[in-house]
Amino acid sequence: MSLYYEAADFLTAPTNAGGSLKSRIFSKKDLKSQPAQIYALAIQTCKWSSVLKEVVENAEILRLEHKLTPILSILLVHDLLLAKRGIALPATHGLRTSVERHKGRLQAEFVKARVRRKVSSVESFKAFIEEGLENGSGTSDAPYPRWVRINTLKTSLEDQLETTFAGLERATSIAAVRKRGAKRLLIDGNISNLIAISPNVDLSKSDAYKAGEIIFQDKASCFPAYMLDPLPQDGNIIDTCSAPGNKTTHLASILTEHSPEPDESSQIIHAFEKNKGRAETLEKMVNLAGSNTFTKIHPGHDFLKSDPKSTAFKKVGALLLDPSCSGSGIIGRDDMPELHLPVLKQAAPKHGARPPKSAKVSNAKAPEPAAETRKRKREDHDASMDVMVDDDGEVTAISSEDELKNRLEALSKFQLELLLHAFKFPAARKITYSTCSIHAEENENVVQRALTSPIAKQAGWRILKREEQIRGMKDWPVRGSQQACGGNDELAESCIRANKDDEHGTMGFFLAGFVRDLSPTTDMDAKFLRDERGHLVRDVMGFPVPADIEDSEMVVLENEPEVEAPEEDLEWGGFEEEEEEKVVKNVSTTKLSKAPAPPTEKPSKPAKAPVNKHAHRALKKRTQLIKPDKKRKKTK
Repeated sequence: MSLYYEAADFLTAPTNAGGSLKSRIFSKKDLKSQPAQIYALAIQTCKWSSVLKEVVENAEILRLEHKLTPILSILLVHDLLLAKRGIALPATHGLRTSVERHKGRLQAEFVKARVRRKVSSVESFKAFIEEGLENGSGTSDAPYPRWVRINTLKTSLEDQLETTFAGLERATSIAAVRKRGAKRLLIDGNISNLIAISPNVDLSKSDAYKAGEIIFQDKASCFPAYMLDPLPQDGNIIDTCSAPGNKTTHLASILTEHSPEPDESSQIIHAFEKNKGRAETLEKMVNLAGSNTFTKIHPGHDFLKSDPKSTAFKKVGALLLDPSCSGSGIIGRDDMPELHLPVLKQAAPKHGARPPKSAKVSNAKAPEPAAETRKRKREDHDASMDVMVDDDGEVTAISSEDELKNRLEALSKFQLELLLHAFKFPAARKITYSTCSIHAEENENVVQRALTSPIAKQAGWRILKREEQIRGMKDWPVRGSQQACGGNDELAESCIRANKDDEHGTMGFFLAGFVRDLSPTTDMDAKFLRDERGHLVRDVMGFPVPADIEDSEMVVLENEPEVEAPEEDLEWGGFEEEEEEKVVKNVSTTKLSKAPAPPTEKPSKPAKAPVNKHAHRALKKRTQLIKPDKKRKKTK
């Protein structure tokens, strides 16, 4: 009994209930029926609702059975006509008997509905509904394709085309794949090893899916790892917010593609996930995909609390940031399936009976059905003003523009903090930042604030320009908002957007890349040692010594005084700066001379500064560095 009432409650819930039908059913804790059973009944009834509406209306059972409501009638009639075991209620239950006593008439109307659609059998009718042909009018929106990423850790695109996708027709455009009733595939032109298939093709029970050889992942969700493109020279990688693991395993696939050893990687992926429950999902995904050997999961660890200077992260050269966001770009997050409810028809007057006094004999039009009995659809309704369900599944009630603004401000503050923390990793060379949000507050605004931060300027971080991006991302046509970028065309072109309501068939998404200049615009002299007089400290070859040098004994000071060495140990150790101009003039003559020149008197030298106390030690170290075979012969 509770099954039908609970399914009816979910399907007739107000539009501000928040979340998709599936998430609301499976997140409710006090259900008496199995969530999977409720969801299956609800979703199948929605698919058949336009047919069931005709059957119930033409059989007139709502007029004859006062216990039935429009929503209960189609739920019960669905199971009566289409479920293998019929209505899941005791045989003597009132709701069951109220429907089954009209079984003959209901079956007859169901046959008429099938014939009207020119379908030959019940099995063909089921296929007709599953393929979406019932709602295939020209005004209907084209359904979203299903995106499938080939997991190259376990298989190849060629192998999957010959096996899992062998029965699908090859398409040349995403529009052909999205056509209702089609069974086609399209190899994506932007992301390697990505395929779009028609929405009515279900691969969730295929061997490839169960073995982790294929992964269901939206095209836009593949952008971050693909643009990060970690190479062997980039060192280790950090995925800052990893669960459920699609992007983490995508990174793993890219690493092995670049690795000289097939199916192996010397690099490590550090996968952070502060929620322990989601970390378990991440671990299962990593194990199934086959990347567990070089993925180090940090369950229950917050990336913001990690130490960038830790020895564990000293080789981290690339970071992928996909933080919690409003989730406003996720497909189906706020959508309810279409539900067609039957209308209670007025009984036709008997032959010869007088019309009621209230009735008029004029040609008055029949009253329009009540609004709630029509096709249930969210029209002219801004779902984002009801609730905000972030990508972690957390629901926040939103009842005004101010509340929405405050929520976005809180999210963007966290996102900026995460990005600035990533800037602090000393060996990092490139970063991608992404959200599944459509709001500029979480996207372009965060990018601009990060670029103008002192941390970014000091470390040399800048935006990855469009012309520098990997080809698939450079060719993607939808770019950032110029308005949100304050008219900065270069910044807008560098950012990437995906819209969930355009011809590309993706979810709503945002992506920006950051790279670190090798020569950041900072005071270069501050990076080198100076003595107490402010002079640069130079090594034995005359180069300035970095400020973080450990062995101070291997250097000599600028303007170092010349120290006479014993004649038997005399050897060339480089020119002093004061002598440089004079010696250069005589270099060519010295080199061209075949016979040793006669000894000449040394020119007088200018007055020297006081001898530094480290000079003798520095000269001794310098002489020890010269190999014996390179010693200058003594002049005779």
